[in-house]
Amino acid sequence: MIPQLGGILSALLGAAILYYGGQLALAGGSVFYVIMALGLLASGIQLMRRRQSGLWIYALTLTLSFLWTLYEVGFDKWQWIPRGALIVLLGLLLALPFVVNRLRDAPAKRWVPRLSNGPFFLRTIIAVIAVLAVAAWFVDPVQKQGELTPVAEAADKTVDPSGVPYPTDDWVAYGGTNLGQRYSALSDITTGNVENLKVAWEHHTGDLRQADKDSGEYTFEATPIKVNGLLYFCTPHNIVQALRPETGEVVWSYDPQMARDPQYQHQTCRGVSYNDSSAYVAPAGGDTVQAQAVAAAVAECPRRIIASSVDARLYAMNADSGALCTTFGDNGFADLKAQMPNLKRATYQQTSAPLVTADLIVLGSAIADNYYENNPSGVIRAFDVRTGAIVWKFDAGAPDDTAPLAPGEEYVANSAVAWTQFSADEGLGLVYIPFGNRSPDQVGLTRTAEDEEMVDALAALDLNTGRLVWHFQTTRHDLWDRDLPSQPVLITLPRGDEMIPSVLVPTKIGNIWVLDRRTGKPVLPVSEVDVSTQTDIPNEELSSTQPMSSVNFTPAPLTEADMWGTTPFDQIQCRLAFRSNRYDGNPFTPPTTTGSIVWPGNIGVFNWGSVAVDPVNHWMIATPQYLGYLYKLFPRPEGELDKRMFSTAGAGGESRPGNENLGGPYAVQIKHMRSGLGVPCNTPPWGVRVGVNLADGTTAWRYRNGTVAGQKIAGIKFPIPFEMGMLAHGGTLTTAGGVAFTGAALDDIIRGYDMRTGETLWQMALPAGGQATPMTYRGKDGKQYVVIAAGGHGSLGTTLGDSVIAYTLD
Repeated sequence: MIPQLGGILSALLGAAILYYGGQLALAGGSVFYVIMALGLLASGIQLMRRRQSGLWIYALTLTLSFLWTLYEVGFDKWQWIPRGALIVLLGLLLALPFVVNRLRDAPAKRWVPRLSNGPFFLRTIIAVIAVLAVAAWFVDPVQKQGELTPVAEAADKTVDPSGVPYPTDDWVAYGGTNLGQRYSALSDITTGNVENLKVAWEHHTGDLRQADKDSGEYTFEATPIKVNGLLYFCTPHNIVQALRPETGEVVWSYDPQMARDPQYQHQTCRGVSYNDSSAYVAPAGGDTVQAQAVAAAVAECPRRIIASSVDARLYAMNADSGALCTTFGDNGFADLKAQMPNLKRATYQQTSAPLVTADLIVLGSAIADNYYENNPSGVIRAFDVRTGAIVWKFDAGAPDDTAPLAPGEEYVANSAVAWTQFSADEGLGLVYIPFGNRSPDQVGLTRTAEDEEMVDALAALDLNTGRLVWHFQTTRHDLWDRDLPSQPVLITLPRGDEMIPSVLVPTKIGNIWVLDRRTGKPVLPVSEVDVSTQTDIPNEELSSTQPMSSVNFTPAPLTEADMWGTTPFDQIQCRLAFRSNRYDGNPFTPPTTTGSIVWPGNIGVFNWGSVAVDPVNHWMIATPQYLGYLYKLFPRPEGELDKRMFSTAGAGGESRPGNENLGGPYAVQIKHMRSGLGVPCNTPPWGVRVGVNLADGTTAWRYRNGTVAGQKIAGIKFPIPFEMGMLAHGGTLTTAGGVAFTGAALDDIIRGYDMRTGETLWQMALPAGGQATPMTYRGKDGKQYVVIAAGGHGSLGTTLGDSVIAYTLD
């Protein structure tokens, strides 16, 4: 009965593969799964007859399958899994003696090398595949081993050429400084001793998600700042806490009582900001109402923490005590919804740290994507950091009018939004605003030429007036949600004999734009690529070309062979999805009513974690990520513009309430391109780490980043920590000690890398997902600490928690 049972398994496997592989072949895909299935069926029939030819046929099928695998994917071991793992495992069972010995015509000498000897042929093929699999373990087509070269002579390793000191004892802003470099000149922790890092303290905020009151995308993405002798950060409910940097002891905590709503698209707080006005001196003749207000504000809060809340309030606290600064705004709060048009439930939010520069707070907003056709304004506003009074505004819908609104006026509805972190060069007097799209993201029918001008553009504004100085557009007629998601990074780079004040602009498509931050002109080359203008959406006018940077991590075009899975069945499912959705072979395939593949998807190659640099050596350390998405537009019948087409749970869309675009002619469904077992359809890696020489734009090293430990396949957690390369949602810290730190990958681990080579030098498990950006400082005890928030990410499925953890040398 044992050979018959093996035959039944082979035949059943063949029949199942034939059913799915036949669908793929009929859809114009690979026919090889049909060939594989026929071989498995024939083998199964012979084994049920207890004929050793069944093993010979199985061995031939295995041989052809392996040759086909090598033809399609070469020696990429992770792509071997869906094509061969299942049939190799079954073949191994069929080759065992308790099967072979029970065949009616089993050869007398089962190890004799004869072509007609089925057992010998099968065992030989399995042995060859095993040897090649071992060899493939040491071959990785993704990996690039190299080394970044330090700059031999640096003019000043403690002060940026812009005149801003590099962070050492303190970490004074979200990105270290307003340059957004995420770099520290501290070098106590080095490549030689980082392996000795231990937990110094762990603080629990006590702020946890309540399922019935909070958003599904509830995330702890905060990067603390260390200044004024304390460590400051905010929680997802916008509670601001101040800790002793050496012990994690709570000094004060302030809860603004954020209005909870499970319909918030994003519920997070990425950071707070600091202002020290203690040295303020009132100007001569300062007896005006404004001067008196400033003096009273400084007297109440000479040092202050500035924060904003998801429910759209801006507030200030005394940095020493945590007491609300009642002279700020209206009893401590400025209402960011004031004079805002089209306010509806959960559509207007704040998620990123306000930029505090000079005497101003500059901030934008987060507008809920695709809830409604008509949305609030994306206006950028500058507030007096002491009184909360509006100083200027910049509205992409009315860019020439920067004066504050008069009472009774409203901001321009539905103008382009800037939701991420801003940067500033106080020496040049410029603030850099990375704009996103104008909602709805996937339909541009109602946009005017003026609307399009600032979409996906980096804008440099005059810090004192809000006047537009220059702007650079990164995507034309965006239909893919290609917001500029990352904080711009300001760095001075060599070009010939000149040092250029530059700005790096990471994008969702994978471009790293390198621009002269004085003028917006490209520092590194830009090219134009031709893209399709054909769409099934009437009157949608696509751009025929799109710009691309010479420094980019845009993935290669997808092919059917790039479809992945853990078995032949879910890989065939992904191949069918590839064949049944439109894909033009470039990142600009337009959304359609029949379905389109958007690659890379709207989570982006880069997102709010941005990139980190070593400004002394002109290096960039980054963690590009790769996931495909499926977009599909659903036209609404005339007269039903406000009718919901999806359930409030999203009907497979990524955002509540289902990307309805209420009031517009189309709803949109947005889904990860995943197999039925829940794994991404695009082959791993889904995330890498890279080291780039910014002087010439070359990538020195590249590695898969993160393991699959803890990830779920068909609802079951995968226990083995294979380093396949995972999504990394969060940022990286670089240091003068030559070590970069990141905890953003989905395996709940913080790692330290050698910045020169990319080698992992240290890692430690986190109690929850580390979807945040680490920071570092020196405590009063003289020790260097590295700190990360570990609270997980609701949408990405990492472990939820409420930890802030500090590490120092043992």
